Amino acid sequence: MHFDFGIFGISLPPLHITIIAIVIIFFLVRWSKQLETRRFTVFFYFLISTAIVPIFSANTKTGLFELWVPLGFIVVFLHLYRSSRNHPSKMKASILGLCIAIYQMILQYSG
Repeated sequence: MHFDFGIFGISLPPLHITIIAIVIIFFLVRWSKQLETRRFTVFFYFLISTAIVPIFSANTKTGLFELWVPLGFIVVFLHLYRSSRNHPSKMKASILGLCIAIYQMILQYSG
């Protein structure tokens, strides 16, 4: 969406992406309020778990094939599994980050 206001304009992502972003921010704020200390860590767990990386690349006749893995979620999950300060809110935030990482992988494979 693009809104023109004379000499300048505002560009927004599509409506469904905007609504999903608002819902994600709502959940992260809600889960951060459940923590007693270091409430901002929920946002870091979410951001780190959205990271995807290619672990394998190969040239084929039709083009380049890359195998993507949500490495950020794997790292956060192993950290939470080994940590003594494990909280359900942090796990919820990392699973939400995994959902975003899966969406990013779908975009990589479809494009």
